[in-house]
Amino acid sequence: MKVTQHIEKAKGETLFSFEIVPPQKGKSIQELYDNIDPLMEFKPPFIDVTTSREEYIYVDKGNGLLDKKLTRMRPGTLGICASIKHKYQVDTVPHLLCGGFTREETEYMLVDCHYLEINNIMALRGDSMKDEQSFVPKVGGNNYAVELVTQINQLNGGQYLHEFMDIDNKADFCIGVAGYPEKHLESPSLISDLKRLKEKVDAGADYVVTQMFFDNAKYFEFVKKAREIGITVPIIPGIKPIAVQRHLQILPQIFRIDLPEDLINAVEKCKSPADIRQVGVEWAIQQSLELKAAGVPVLHYYSMGKSENIRQIASKVF
Repeated sequence: MKVTQHIEKAKGETLFSFEIVPPQKGKSIQELYDNIDPLMEFKPPFIDVTTSREEYIYVDKGNGLLDKKLTRMRPGTLGICASIKHKYQVDTVPHLLCGGFTREETEYMLVDCHYLEINNIMALRGDSMKDEQSFVPKVGGNNYAVELVTQINQLNGGQYLHEFMDIDNKADFCIGVAGYPEKHLESPSLISDLKRLKEKVDAGADYVVTQMFFDNAKYFEFVKKAREIGITVPIIPGIKPIAVQRHLQILPQIFRIDLPEDLINAVEKCKSPADIRQVGVEWAIQQSLELKAAGVPVLHYYSMGKSENIRQIASKVF
């Protein structure tokens, strides 16, 4: 079932969903299951599975020489989606990136999703590689998320890259895209960023999931401005609980977001890692309760594959 259909079926009730990260190569998927299991009591209608960018590693060739190789440390997004769908009887949403994929590779991925009856796709540009100062698309790949949305939407209509397929069994993907309540780090302004979001919706995106934020006022203002420029699709808030002290530095640095002073002060007063995690849980509970009271369609949690803090939050909200 499509994400938008789940929202319609809920008839105004706020749904619970979360996002997981594939395990690194060589790791067991059982650890992932162990972290999904405690969250299933909250009946998530869908689970997102991220896709990692490729990265360079250096392989020792001997004699002091290193060989630079391109690899993915966390492959398996589609396989994990299929496995979760089969094991838990829940819809899955694979993340599809522009970065690191040609349009042909994207098309093959979409065909596989269609065969597996995966009906939802999160379409993202993706981050730049670690050694790149700015995003560089793969040769033959999509440059921007709006191009990826267009490709998916065209395939829904039977238009493949090199031919039109006049067939009855066409794909019908529900397309999600990212929104940024505090604007994308590369955008010159929030209004400019909202215009880019409108382009993605006009190209065929069916819903929006926001980047994490810690001040609900920024989400509400973002939704208000999005509606004012004609974006009418569901806008799902993304929530991530603070879990460690270094989040105070790395989250603003990586995602260009602001943390409320009350949250910063509460974390800085903590005496132990457990205290910090509890502050993060309690802050996310209050965020979630306010958002739920406002009637948001879904509360989407960035779990990073760990479930205990998400379980604590959900137990107080759902």
